[in-house]
Amino acid sequence: MRRNAVSLLLALLVACAACLVAPGSPAQAAVPDSPAVTYTNPIAEKRADPHIFKHTDGYYYFTATVPEYDRIVLRRATTIQGLSTAQEVTIWTKHAGGVMGAHIWAPEIHFIDGKWYVYFAAGATNDVWAIRMYVLEGTGANPLTATWTEKGQIKTQWESFSLDATTFVVGGVRYLAWAQRDPSVNNNTDIYLARMANPWTITGTPVMLSRPIYSWETVGYKVNEGPAVIQHGGKVFMSYSASATDSNYCLGLLSASASADLLNAANWSKSSTPVFTSNAATSQYGPGHNSFTVSEDGKSDVLVYHDRSYKDITGDPLNDPNRRTRVQKLYWKADGTPDFGIPVADGVTPQRFSSYNFADRFIRHWEYRARIEAGVSPLADSQFRVVTGLTGSGTVSLESANFPGFYLRHKNFEVWLEKNDGTTQFASDASFFKRAGQADSAGVSYESYNYAGRYIRHYEYLLQVQTPGTATDRADATFYAQ
Repeated sequence: MRRNAVSLLLALLVACAACLVAPGSPAQAAVPDSPAVTYTNPIAEKRADPHIFKHTDGYYYFTATVPEYDRIVLRRATTIQGLSTAQEVTIWTKHAGGVMGAHIWAPEIHFIDGKWYVYFAAGATNDVWAIRMYVLEGTGANPLTATWTEKGQIKTQWESFSLDATTFVVGGVRYLAWAQRDPSVNNNTDIYLARMANPWTITGTPVMLSRPIYSWETVGYKVNEGPAVIQHGGKVFMSYSASATDSNYCLGLLSASASADLLNAANWSKSSTPVFTSNAATSQYGPGHNSFTVSEDGKSDVLVYHDRSYKDITGDPLNDPNRRTRVQKLYWKADGTPDFGIPVADGVTPQRFSSYNFADRFIRHWEYRARIEAGVSPLADSQFRVVTGLTGSGTVSLESANFPGFYLRHKNFEVWLEKNDGTTQFASDASFFKRAGQADSAGVSYESYNYAGRYIRHYEYLLQVQTPGTATDRADATFYAQ
């Protein structure tokens, strides 16, 4: 009897709690922590190995390899997009003779203990392939006008081909990661890690983190190079570039716990597949040598990289000047690992749209039908470029990221992804008025161009174009851009 009374009491409490919720009230998702950010690519033509650093002074600082391989340049702007048109200043020029006299590659700019540091690689005039790592130190608030001095070569365990130095701090310890050739091994470069005694000196025994062993790391050349580090959710992620610098160039990924001993190679895991590769549909080839930065509002991580807009190269890829700097938002999977997606098409970068009342579900296409779904893979199925509407008239159209030229359109009031056939009917069906969210003005709702009052909404997880009449309908027609 006592057990039955307790059960009855619990049932009454649950019933009373349910009464506090208005009938038909939809669940509400929180406004996303990382709202949409968009940029227009490319950021800079003929600029490879890009590095963008956001400083506490409110400026982004941008440096990259120039195709002449003869100097180090810097730009700054208060926005990432602003770097496209920012004045470019040469802060250092190669030596006329001897070391640091050829192949000036892959500069990175960092701010450490009140001073600026630029890490770069260079050959010598008498041996252009004697590539080694060097450091410049800059004094002054603005590195474009700072006084720069040469701190010399970063000495490692060997005098061998070495390049692509980057520095980062985990747990209060500053590290240097770089690429270098082990003279005893028949490959090009591996990835190494060491502690730093100061911004131009490593200390202790370096550890090899990654060697090119997979087929996608050894096309043309056996290469692991260009390490770049981002931290998220108690993990350290190190991307790196692999294979020759043509269309086979791609990104791999290493990961470790931020609390682990990073100088123990066993604490790092390596993806067996590349995480970022060429994409013929978006006409992006050889994406690689990346860095990471953050959006202007500090809420989104941004992937910075170079690629080319064509696949075929005549002659040595190093002599082709047309690698260009690009950016796009970096997303995070539910398990806390990064999702690089695909190198998106030139022009405005795409967004994702999460459901107002199902926070983990995003608009996506699946077999060309539009729906909302959690854990979307591949990521690009849930990315859409918001472009000028096919009808104009103040409308927008939603173009697929991985199927350029395909748009969300309604057909029999169902929403499908279809290729633009150029007809007036298609343009009308694929054009929408962007409105404040029906259930939350911080969100967005899309009203049909040719059926006033009808909005894109999900119903049983499938997207429809319907007239919202209830609170649930309005919630189903509201999305957050991410």
